[in-house]
Formats: sequence, structure tokens, C-alpha cells
Amino acid sequence: MGNEGNITGWITFFIGLYAVAAGVGEFRRPGFWAKMLQEFRDSMALQFLTGIVTLAVGATIYLVNPWNPGDLLSILISVLGAWIFIEGALILAVGDWFLNVASKMMSAANRLWAGVSIAVGLLAIFAALVRLQMP
Repeated sequence: MGNEGNITGWITFFIGLYAVAAGVGEFRRPGFWAKMLQEFRDSMALQFLTGIVTLAVGATIYLVNPWNPGDLLSILISVLGAWIFIEGALILAVGDWFLNVASKMMSAANRLWAGVSIAVGLLAIFAALVRLQMP
């Protein structure tokens, strides 16, 4: 269970699990991300729903994570929460444009992005486990 002392570690851990799972999913089924983005671009309802959920997740991470200017991981998680919130707002406001840009970025190097996702996820899990071991 999270508390102020370890909430940053738990958020980092679950973000890491998400990143690893997303990367493995793309490696397992190449083109999965591109197809998903195409379906988002084709559906205003999915854009709206995704925007609301992304906005809420980003706001929650930003608001729940304790801000500690002396803690690099705490700063990174707060910035990530803010970025996720902004991403949700962009999907709601200019979803067609935002998803078109994202689609172009991802289709250029799917396997590269999947590898980066897995590497970043493993790094986040490692950082989280180190953080959660600290008293």
C-alpha cells in the first residue's frame, strides 16, 4: 500500500510494468500500436474517451505524487504526470492532429519504439524497487 514515503516508488513501478507490457505487446504483434492509433484516429468517441482517461490519470499522478525538490525521481514522476495530463488535453482539443503526429512517429520505427519502451520500463522497475527497499 502506498503512503507519502513510498508513493513515488509505487507509481514508478506501475509505469514501468505498463511500459514493459506495451513493448512486449508490440514485439509480439508487430503493428499493434499503429493499428491502435489508426482506430483512435477513426473514432471520435475513442478520442474523447481516451482523452478523458489520459487527462484523469495524468492529473492523479501529478496530484498524488509528493513533490520533493531534492528527489530526482519525485520530480520526474511529477513532470510525467503533468505531461500525461497535457497529452489528454491535446487528445481532447486537437485529437486528430495529435494522433496523426503520434502515428507518424511510431510508424517510422515500431521495433525501435518497442525496445525503448521495454528498456525504459525495466529501468523504471529497477528504480522503483531500489526506492521501495529504502527505509
